[in-house]
Amino acid sequence: MRLIFMGSPEFAVESLKLLNNSEHQILAVVTAPDKPTGRGRKVKPTAVKVAALKLGLPLLQPKNLKSKDFVNSLRELKPDLNVVVAFRILPEVVFNLPPFGSVNLHASLLPQYRGAAPINWALINGETRTGLTTFLLKRKVDAGDILLQREVKIDAEDDFGSLHDKMAIEGAKLLLETVDSIDKNDLLPRPQETESATTAPKLTPETGRINWNLPAEKILNLIRGLSPVPGAYSFINGKKIIFLKAALFDKDVNVDAGSVIDSDPKKGFVIACGQRALEILVLKPQAKKTMSSAEYVRGYNVKVGDRFYSEC
Repeated sequence: MRLIFMGSPEFAVESLKLLNNSEHQILAVVTAPDKPTGRGRKVKPTAVKVAALKLGLPLLQPKNLKSKDFVNSLRELKPDLNVVVAFRILPEVVFNLPPFGSVNLHASLLPQYRGAAPINWALINGETRTGLTTFLLKRKVDAGDILLQREVKIDAEDDFGSLHDKMAIEGAKLLLETVDSIDKNDLLPRPQETESATTAPKLTPETGRINWNLPAEKILNLIRGLSPVPGAYSFINGKKIIFLKAALFDKDVNVDAGSVIDSDPKKGFVIACGQRALEILVLKPQAKKTMSSAEYVRGYNVKVGDRFYSEC
């Protein structure tokens, strides 16, 4: 099939590579314009652009997806199908342009976790399974007819980084299987069961703010769902700390939530929660390098009775 690939972040790169190595032809890659990122505001290309350049694929970086120039560029390519992975919301004139329409890969078992951050929210909510869905694009976001789905197990040690990478690989396979099946006319799209739909809204700075009054398991899931980025955070002595890895500490505590109940320069420290406690394993002080909990104890003299707060 003649494909136009649309995507921007790292999650889409595996799909681009696998499709490029298939019997299908990628006519062009559409990705977001380069933009300033990081503290230095250095202009950087998207992960998909970097991959596309290495593969020698033609690139389009429109600022406006509705612009006549962009739409005409697509039309001139005569694609059979648009393939979309982690990209912006497409206007109808774009997603209906190819004769076979547009297929999107979404990192959940739709209609569960519709929205911008399905991997994060599956972890934050303590799910033990999630999955991937390919579906046909329509006006309503993440609501199109389902083509194929594949379940993915969430392991206890998974965080956003590990689950993201696992799902990017499995998602690429599912997407190629979907394109192959469309080419053979082997798929029967089925409507989503909208009554069972749940959402995975865009993450905000507030999402990562730790409320130590919650049970330890809920806080652990928040840390897992936001590690390594953007990170679940708290404050001690006015300084922001991002927590990247923790474990349940199997001991009931009777002190104020957020209090350090154990501190060891070789093992690290433990924080009391609303129920039980968390052993902190890896963290990142603001504007500092990532370090083990033990390194933090040695470098910052963390003592029993010190307290972490939700506010600065």
